[in-house]
Amino acid sequence: MKTFSSLLILSILLLSGCTSRPERISGFLYLRLSSDITTLDPAMIVDVAGGSVAAKIFNGLVRFDEESRIVSDLAEGFNISADGKTYKFRLRKGVRFHNGREFKAKDVKYSFERVLSPETRSSRTWLFDRISGAKEFMNGAAPDLQGIRILDEYTVEIEIMEAFGPFLSLLAMPPAYIVPLGAAGREFSSNPIGTGPFSLKEWRRGRELMLSANVDYFSEKAEIKGLVYRIIPEELTTIAEFESGSLDIMGVPSTEFRRYSESSRWSGQMQKSRGLNIFYLGFNCQKAPFNDRRVRQALNYAIDRERILKTILEGRGEVAAGPIPHLLLQSWNKGYRYDPDKARVLLKESGLENKLKFRIYQAQDQDTVDIMEVVQQYLKGIGVEAEIVQLEWSAFKDAVNKGEADSFWLSWRADYPDPENFLFPVFHSENWASAGNRARFKDYEIDRLIEEAQVEPDEKKRTAIYMETERRVIEEAPWLFFWHKNEYIVHQPWVKGVKAYSIYNADKGTDVAIR
Repeated sequence: MKTFSSLLILSILLLSGCTSRPERISGFLYLRLSSDITTLDPAMIVDVAGGSVAAKIFNGLVRFDEESRIVSDLAEGFNISADGKTYKFRLRKGVRFHNGREFKAKDVKYSFERVLSPETRSSRTWLFDRISGAKEFMNGAAPDLQGIRILDEYTVEIEIMEAFGPFLSLLAMPPAYIVPLGAAGREFSSNPIGTGPFSLKEWRRGRELMLSANVDYFSEKAEIKGLVYRIIPEELTTIAEFESGSLDIMGVPSTEFRRYSESSRWSGQMQKSRGLNIFYLGFNCQKAPFNDRRVRQALNYAIDRERILKTILEGRGEVAAGPIPHLLLQSWNKGYRYDPDKARVLLKESGLENKLKFRIYQAQDQDTVDIMEVVQQYLKGIGVEAEIVQLEWSAFKDAVNKGEADSFWLSWRADYPDPENFLFPVFHSENWASAGNRARFKDYEIDRLIEEAQVEPDEKKRTAIYMETERRVIEEAPWLFFWHKNEYIVHQPWVKGVKAYSIYNADKGTDVAIR
């Protein structure tokens, strides 16, 4: 029997046959955005959708490849000093912006200064505030950014105040994309000029955004003529448009995963990207009962996360040992096994056997409700009473940030693919509340280890410190660690070379072809 959503999709398909559908442009790949992006100015980009589109228009000194590794981009090569504080980039020659002007070292300095300039009002100054002289430049005490030195037209040197292991990853993020010297103002946001494999052709606000292939691109050129991003808010409409052939690639909705994965028509057209994320139930570690580590540990033992993952999520992920995705850190840390007897022992030791009552805050979302109701039953099985409190997103976020919530369901997704991004923002004590550490967790030894890893230039030593830091975080259990969720896309059979990327801005759009 067909599901309700399948019947509704069929109805939309039948109705769409009675209306005019947008004509496709030959050679263009059609994609979907759930909402219009706000800006294509790299200095102002804060969202995944904007960063994904901007990755097609711009380049950075370095970029992420399909394995989320750092590779050269506008820089043909680079060297890092032994102390990890000085980065020297050798730039590619003959690279041109979409307006025809050649890319040079002065554009790098200008692009980074532009993000830090108070006049730009970028919220991404944290990418570059480690560069020497950044503070002085931002407060107007210095006319330029002293830590960026132009050695010649094709060589630039960047000095940071102290070693920071993930610095190259920061340089691969959208705000670090290079814009031409002199780019400024609101017009650049809607009329961007980059060096990327595509350039902006047309932007019809609220309807679609069109990019055309850059035939003079310095690297692997696109096999397609361009990209059309159609703005379709409704999920069911998106599915219907995809199945009618009006879209070429679509993110698989969680409600339709089984239908697509079991379909003889579509299962062979699906691609998976391993999740650089962590889904968790956070505990307010400054508030009873969760200021007791034994209680936090008990709840980690109480839930059969693997079973929930296999049933409700239909296997779309990996059970988390701790906060760091397996894709970033293959560690010896095993995390918590399902052991309700151990959970009861810990609760008894804490004096809360059959006495623990608390509230789980969550945003209004049916998928989350389904998961939390199962969690609620597991907790009931060890004598714990959990009340589910659903709030509209802004009210939920406000309650969590203010410390009103006993516990809360959230996820954290990578800004950049480095274990540091799953430790410092969410567990360091300087990042309480809205800064990321919403569990209000404080452990000075973990703070010290995180800081030690940040400045350690040796990769093997950094990895060892990350493993030890994660071990301590798991032991302290500020979260109930659930899973790293995979993402899935499905594409039409006539589209070739489709890849699913774990980092949203790794996809330059040059791999796909229409046959």
